[in-house]
Order: sequence, then structure tokens, then C-alpha cells
Amino acid sequence: MRTLSKILVPVDFSERAVGAARCAKALADHFHSDLTLLHVIPPSHFDVGPLDAGGAILPNLYAARAEQAAGELDAFLADELPAPAIRRTVVEGDPSARIVEFAHGNPVDLIVMPTHGYGRFRRFILGSNTAKVLHDADCPVWTGVHMPEAPQAGLPPRRILCAVDLGPQSGMTLEWAAWLQREFGAALTLMHVTASVPDPSPGAETHWRSQVREAILEEFERLQQSARSTAEPLIESGEAASTICATARRLTADILVIGRGSAAGVFGRLRTNAYAIIREAPCPVVSV
Repeated sequence: MRTLSKILVPVDFSERAVGAARCAKALADHFHSDLTLLHVIPPSHFDVGPLDAGGAILPNLYAARAEQAAGELDAFLADELPAPAIRRTVVEGDPSARIVEFAHGNPVDLIVMPTHGYGRFRRFILGSNTAKVLHDADCPVWTGVHMPEAPQAGLPPRRILCAVDLGPQSGMTLEWAAWLQREFGAALTLMHVTASVPDPSPGAETHWRSQVREAILEEFERLQQSARSTAEPLIESGEAASTICATARRLTADILVIGRGSAAGVFGRLRTNAYAIIREAPCPVVSV
């Protein structure tokens, strides 16, 4: 049975990290999860010259920075996230690599992170750190644009939108969305966005859309049976990211679930739009 027994929150001490931690706490309270706050100290050689790196400065510098970071992490939301219920860990290295390494080694069922951060986290979502986490992490990643303003936005969800590209990852994506739907008693919509009509000749659009719609509905049926889902089917056409986000707004979705691991065949357009979807979505996005 699916569960969220372990949740990981990367912390850079920004306001957005505060929102992410509070969102993760709400999830952990519901699922009785173990919650870990992880702070990554960049490698010490970033802050010293090559002549210093071989001497005693490097280990002393790291020890001082690690002690300072541990103190800051212990103080981070200490009243809301009391010890020892919340695990707090400081590691050194490349932020994205260490986040993924920690998630794989523990193992973690969900990573909750803000869409943007500060310092080395400033380029989150369209930059390297979050892109690497989304690409390399085996577990789902929960992101939210509005975490600082409404850290528990989407909880508990009343409407969930699941957008799939009908590639190999779609079954797992719908399974996760359907599980979340059942857990919270929410309404679920299963969505696919088709490409533009390849042939503009008269009558081609109607014929092409009829064939494509039939194929999509057949695949929807297969996915729903496998995921034990009764989601409402929805087929739209247009540019994937903008159409999905517009639909999330129209449906007032509380959570948007997308896949990030497939890009196969004529339907495989969702992964290439994942970052744009996460950036533009009006609600939290779970990338499975």
C-alpha cells in the first residue's frame, strides 16, 4: 500500500523554505510521516584559494561553517517543528546531488521544495539545482509557487488535476494522483493535451481529432483500470504547459500531478514542458 512514511525538505533558510517546511509538516501530520530538514553546505573549496586548500584552513573552515549551519537549522521553525520529532541534518557538497543522494539513501517517499530560493538556490526550477533534483530523484517532488503566502495551499485537496502525456510514466502518475484522491476524498480529473492538427486541409481536422480522441480515451480506460481510478476524462488541444495551467485555474485545482520521466512517441510532450508547468501553475505541483 502506498504511503508517505518519509518526507524530505531541503532548507536554505529563505521565506520559501519556511513555506515548504510548513507544507511538509501538514502532510506529515496527516500521513504520520517522518520529516527531515536537510541543509547542504557548498564545498569548502568554493570559499578558499588554491594555496589555502591544502593546508589546515579547509578543515577548520568547514568545521566552523558546519557548526554555524547546524545551529541555524536547529533554530529553524523550532517552535513549530520541535525536536526530536523532526530530524535535522547538515551535509556538505553540491546541493542537488546531496539532496538526491540523501533521498535515495534513506529512502524518502516525497521531496517538498519551493520553486525559488535564495543564494545557491536562487535558480531553482529553471536553473540547475531543482532541474537536477527533478531529473534524478526516484520519488515524487512536491513544489509550490505560492508556498510563502499560503504554505498549506492545496491541503486538504478538494480537486486534483492529473495531466499525462500517455508515455510510460503515465500509469505511475495516475496511480499517485488516484491514491491522493482516495486519501482525501477529492475529485480527480485526468487530462491529456493533444498536439496541433498536422494537416490543415478541409475535413482533416475533424477526422484527425476523432481518431486521436478515440485512441486517447482507450488509453485512458486502460490507465484508469490499472490505477483503480474513476477520474473524469478531459482532452484539450494546444500548447501543453499553458493549456494545463489554464485548466488548473478553470477547475480551481488544489493540486496538479504530472509525470516527469517519459518522453516517448507522439504523446511524449509533457516532460519537455514540466518546468514551465511548475513555474506557471496556480497550485502546488507533484512531479512523479
